[in-house]
Amino acid sequence: MKLSILDQAPVSSNQTAREALEQSVLLAQTAERYGYTRYWIAEHHDMTGLACPAPEVMLPYIGASTSRIRIGSGAVLLPHYKPYKVAEIYNMLATLFPDRVDIGIGRAPGGSAEVTNALSDHFLQNVWNMPETLKDLLHFIHNDHPGGSELAKIKAAPLPEISPEPWLLGISKKSALLAAEHGMAYVFGMFMSDKDAVEIVNLYKDSFQPGSIQSPKTILAVSAICAETNEQAEEIALSSLCWSVQRKNGEGLTGVPSIAEAKDFILSATEKEELRAMREKMIIGNPADVKNRLLDLQKQTKTDEIMIITITYSPQDRLNSYQLIAEELLE
Repeated sequence: MKLSILDQAPVSSNQTAREALEQSVLLAQTAERYGYTRYWIAEHHDMTGLACPAPEVMLPYIGASTSRIRIGSGAVLLPHYKPYKVAEIYNMLATLFPDRVDIGIGRAPGGSAEVTNALSDHFLQNVWNMPETLKDLLHFIHNDHPGGSELAKIKAAPLPEISPEPWLLGISKKSALLAAEHGMAYVFGMFMSDKDAVEIVNLYKDSFQPGSIQSPKTILAVSAICAETNEQAEEIALSSLCWSVQRKNGEGLTGVPSIAEAKDFILSATEKEELRAMREKMIIGNPADVKNRLLDLQKQTKTDEIMIITITYSPQDRLNSYQLIAEELLE
């Protein structure tokens, strides 16, 4: 099985953003050491508890701090940006770090309505235009705009010897079909979707037309927390569950809460059903149980790779979780 990491750069309530970003570098180095295929970092804007609004700034730092692991965005929120500039950034990264760069593309706003307006004009129109914008981005990455096109006169220099690998990220049939239409690799964000993963992945594979790649290629992104025992894993996961509910409901946050803070919140919370629903989306347990759950997901979806997102209060608990999973599945 191939395993990868999606890092949201979580900031715990006792951390600064700088400390959280330094932990992201350590996570990428740990991932490389234990045999993870790729490390991606996400883009979020003005979200308390998440430290990275600009993957394009973090990735050179991550790339220079590692030597083999693939690095990429998870995702570039394309409706905010011009495809030419995105292609320039990731072509430059691919020039600096040959055959190591992925460019994950998404269409979410990545923040509040106010943030969306501050980032870009006509966001909803840009979302509507995304199929064409995506097409232009792919042409810039592959340097193959059709002759006669105005855009064929320019290049997203520097042009690397090996282009960054484009992936489309999504949580619905719409994204699966868009990835299939453009012949792109596809990531299904199971950790944030209520849709059936098997149905979505099969739809993508059945609809696939050769393009950037010649055959379908998939990643399943899941939320998982692993510890030495089930009891420890469940306790560690309380911080993530509490923080997810608070963030969703717009409650006052200072970052990912400690286990003690999470226990206090959960005891007094009125969102019991919401907590249960979020818990059901997560894989939580000891190494053997987590291994079996991940293998079962791979068998059901026939995905090529599983990408794991882990949010904990303690950075050491997060590193330990990824290490335990790797020791079960990658060694």
